[in-house]
Amino acid sequence: MGRKEDNIAKAANLVNNSESIRNIDIAAHIDHGKTTLSDNLIAGAGMMSEELAGKQLMLDYDEQEQARGITINAANASMVHTVDGKDFLINLIDTPGHVDFGGDVTRAMRAVDGCIIVVDSVEGVMPQTETVIRQALREFVKPTMFINKVDRLINELKLNADEMQKKFVKIINDVNKLILKYSPDQFKKDWQLNVADGKVAFGSAYHNWAISVPAMKTYNVNFNDIVEMVRAGKQKELAKKAPLHKIILNMVVKHLPNPKDAQKYRIPNIWKGDLETTIGKSMSTCDSQGKVALMITKIIVDPHAGEIAVGRVFSGTLARSQELYINGAAGKFKLQTLAMIVGPDRIQVDSIPAGNIAAVIGLKSAIAGSTVSEVADMEPFEPMTHYTDPVVTLAIEAKHTSDLPKLIDVLKTVSKADPSIQVNINQETGEHLISGMGELHLEVTLYRIKNDYKIEVTTSDPIVVYRETVERTGGPFEGKSPNKHNRFYFKIEPLEESVVQLIKDGVLPQGSKFKDKRVVVENLQNAGIDRDTARGIVNVLGENVMFDCTKGIQYLDETMELLIESFKEVIEKGPLANEGMTHIKASLMDAKLHEDSIHRGPAQVIPAGRNSLYGAICQAKRVLMEPMQKVFINVPQEIMGSVTNEIQQRRGVVDEMNIEGDDIVIVSKVPVAGMFGFASAIRSATGGKVLWSSENSGYQKVPPEVQKDVVTKIRTRKGLKPEPYNEDYYSSL
Repeated sequence: MGRKEDNIAKAANLVNNSESIRNIDIAAHIDHGKTTLSDNLIAGAGMMSEELAGKQLMLDYDEQEQARGITINAANASMVHTVDGKDFLINLIDTPGHVDFGGDVTRAMRAVDGCIIVVDSVEGVMPQTETVIRQALREFVKPTMFINKVDRLINELKLNADEMQKKFVKIINDVNKLILKYSPDQFKKDWQLNVADGKVAFGSAYHNWAISVPAMKTYNVNFNDIVEMVRAGKQKELAKKAPLHKIILNMVVKHLPNPKDAQKYRIPNIWKGDLETTIGKSMSTCDSQGKVALMITKIIVDPHAGEIAVGRVFSGTLARSQELYINGAAGKFKLQTLAMIVGPDRIQVDSIPAGNIAAVIGLKSAIAGSTVSEVADMEPFEPMTHYTDPVVTLAIEAKHTSDLPKLIDVLKTVSKADPSIQVNINQETGEHLISGMGELHLEVTLYRIKNDYKIEVTTSDPIVVYRETVERTGGPFEGKSPNKHNRFYFKIEPLEESVVQLIKDGVLPQGSKFKDKRVVVENLQNAGIDRDTARGIVNVLGENVMFDCTKGIQYLDETMELLIESFKEVIEKGPLANEGMTHIKASLMDAKLHEDSIHRGPAQVIPAGRNSLYGAICQAKRVLMEPMQKVFINVPQEIMGSVTNEIQQRRGVVDEMNIEGDDIVIVSKVPVAGMFGFASAIRSATGGKVLWSSENSGYQKVPPEVQKDVVTKIRTRKGLKPEPYNEDYYSSL
């Protein structure tokens, strides 16, 4: 039996011992070497050939990933590692670093208990590094760190051992500051990265060597030896002396928690049900004898096996042929096959107990984020908070009409496999819109539709997703029902920043069914909303809230659901350009209702509520918001002018310039609308001598002098009348 088969057999046994399991994630800024590190760990653990590791990019088995040299999907792999004669099962997820695929990182963090943050020793902490640290700590995932590409400090920057250590100290301090800032209070001290304890390793993933302070004694290697060996071109010998996989996996086993320990503090953070119930206790103790509770974090669409749901088992034991409920879907679903994942291979097993990451076939209605359980009405897990919304849209059509039904199915499948892609299917016009995190995200998705599903499609140019909001208070504005028997008076104002923050932090839940309204009211009061208004909270939709400020109006309770429907319609399509609305506070101030229920049905109430809201929004001065990107550009000083020129042409603003050696790092903010084609433009402007990266940076008001033109273009594109651009719009409602 080969080493790989031997390890697979060991892994199948280790799944039953939660104390010997580590669920980990590798996360970092793009191009800091995550996938190379993952490959070498898998090879070191005997799961693939060592010659190919780092070159094969086993976890980037998607041909798009290999062609572009980046990770697009979060890939899973299980491996066995022995420390002091004891075997451990390490379930690893390698996640993307590119800003367009941030959703994958968030979903992966839910499945793991610990992570290795990879930082390039030359570039140091980058914007996306901060984002992944924030994502990890928000999910109560414990960090360790690997400082990669140390050979570059020695060969390219010609640093000696002392200078190199100074560079390390700066990186560690930068990361520790972020840990202090974003950690849960109870871990701010314990989770600091202490070098002496061995929570930080240094090395080169590509050349397969690493070292940590405790390992220096064991392997008899210090920083001076490393500098000498790297300068002498002896990195192969160094890899034999201080092998990467041993140092890193020892660090993982020693410093990252097993599922039993981690679930004690992670469950109260990711599940807001009653911890004293049977399922609550079972999840907190990672009890494999309890009822099944599984959270799906990813859907893989396999051309042969169909949809495979991958997720973390928090309680109970999954078994083949078991029947489970999916939260929000009717009926039970039968598990057809169960497997552990090693890169592109799936190893079938009969059962997978709590504390493991499982791949399941048979959960047809599951999506990423689904709660799956033996308990029919189990309180679902907290929804995963993504740091960015889709900002770029494409219209997509099937080239041949006969492919239309197939295209609709494929689009549904694509949005299931990648929940960061939003699909809007319009059955009437045959036009389908897909929205993603950026140009690259949509390019990759289109490539899959054309090549994996073999559908020929035509697409529009990318379109930016705008948002609408208001600048001041408007209303109360009277909205009459078509039969003139019902009247509603809504007031509109910008939503307080403190309340927006509550929504972003997940403290203020979405929807209108508040489990504990008392807590919701208390949180709103703490955010500065007066008690009477707070008690009237009716609905939270995105970053918009609706309140009922009326007193004792008869029949209003029966009508409220219909008014929430009006609110939803208005928030989805604002009165300026039919774009989604944000930061809106809508307050119902008064209502006059007909006493006969037949006269206040949906056909009367919904248009009346909608007109009242639209009118008040128009009085509150409508504003268009556009998505922005923060762009970081590293460029030699002599060609800096052409870079700033390129940014300014795209309505960008340079925020800061920092000198790093002979280079200048330019930090700027550019509208997403100006970023199309930026990659090739910046390359030709600088003759390719540029390194750049970007991250999404929220929404900003469109400059007033541009707004009118932008609105007219959007409305024309959507087939709407280029509405007269003034505030009298509401008088015609």
